[in-house]
Amino acid sequence: MQPKAVLSVDEIHLGDLRFWKRPLEEREGAFQTLRRERPVSFHHEEAAERRLGRRPGFWALSRHADILYAGAHPKIFSSAQGIGIADFPREFLEFFASIISMDDPRHGRLRRLVSSAFTARQLAQVERDVEHAAARVIDAVIERGACDFVTEISAPFPIRIICEMMGIPESQHPFVFEQTNVILGPSDPEYVPQGKDLGAAMLAAGAALAELMKDLARQRRAAPMEDLTSVLVHADVDGDRLSEQEMAGFFILLVSAGNETTRNAISHGMKALSDHPDQRRMWQSDFEAIAPTAVEEIVRWASPVIFMRRTANFDTEIGGQPIRRGQKVVLFYCSGNRDEAVFADPFCFDLRRNPNEHVGFGGGPHFCLGANLARREITVMFREIFRRLPDLEITGPPEPLFSVFIHGLKHMPCKWSPRSEKRS
Repeated sequence: MQPKAVLSVDEIHLGDLRFWKRPLEEREGAFQTLRRERPVSFHHEEAAERRLGRRPGFWALSRHADILYAGAHPKIFSSAQGIGIADFPREFLEFFASIISMDDPRHGRLRRLVSSAFTARQLAQVERDVEHAAARVIDAVIERGACDFVTEISAPFPIRIICEMMGIPESQHPFVFEQTNVILGPSDPEYVPQGKDLGAAMLAAGAALAELMKDLARQRRAAPMEDLTSVLVHADVDGDRLSEQEMAGFFILLVSAGNETTRNAISHGMKALSDHPDQRRMWQSDFEAIAPTAVEEIVRWASPVIFMRRTANFDTEIGGQPIRRGQKVVLFYCSGNRDEAVFADPFCFDLRRNPNEHVGFGGGPHFCLGANLARREITVMFREIFRRLPDLEITGPPEPLFSVFIHGLKHMPCKWSPRSEKRS
């Protein structure tokens, strides 16, 4: 895939939904133009302008270095006013984004509490969960010879892992999956019908997940089991514990962010491997040796999270551009991961790329807490595909998710030579 520069720098409007409906090659071309001609650029929020009768806007960071700088300086660039471009009440932000919409000291406190639950014993169990979930997902399709790669392989895989980690019964996995689609894909009519209030739909989905977690947390307080919910409700750092609301918020973050990042990295990765058969053959010929760099390249290539927003706490500047206190600054990871100043031939899919300092997991104190789990999931799923569906091929164009926040795929047909074997 090569970028197409069809827009001049003055024609690029990242705050206009019409921009995000353009083909990916044109969007990549626009970001390439911004990196070269206007790396810190201002954009009006067109939807907010129509709704509120004013012209709020944001500064867009398109260069890798500026993105890293903003992410590494949370005292200057705050997360507490929201990580999405639109403004929402603080309660809404923390309900849906938990620790990623907090600054220190609250961010540090909650991150310590959550991290304390991931002991060596717990991580060993997660390793087993990942292997088990990958095998179960392939078991379900292997005899058929064809399926929708997204809905039947890449999507149920991380949801199964997270739900099994938390102790959620398998009968409720589809329900959890449906709610996360609403939360992270509210602009897509497949998940939220046109004409329906998007905010209300998101709140209803979040409330449903929160109630599920609150019920489960009450059960685990009374009768702990061998799952992450039991560990989290009893997590204690110097007498400090998670509140019921904090538990619910963290669960929503875990099932939403943990699901979407891995699901879309695997989906985009499979499409890239199909488009670059030489890279696929190379990886299949020496899987374990190439897996570490292959996984990082898949995350860079997919860039599942398009951006994160920060808000300036003070008058400052970045990339030579003055930024006023209170102005929004949006870190476009998708652009940073194609920065020609950092990545040689950035539009080349290279599974041996090294070094690979991508920003697919963010950076600074908000670096993704689940990055290592995501790496493990991607590795295990591709190992399972190569071992049990070695000739799987994508048979049609993928259907993209319409979202300005998630670089997602909803559907992608695939086929392989059917087998009747089950996992050993």
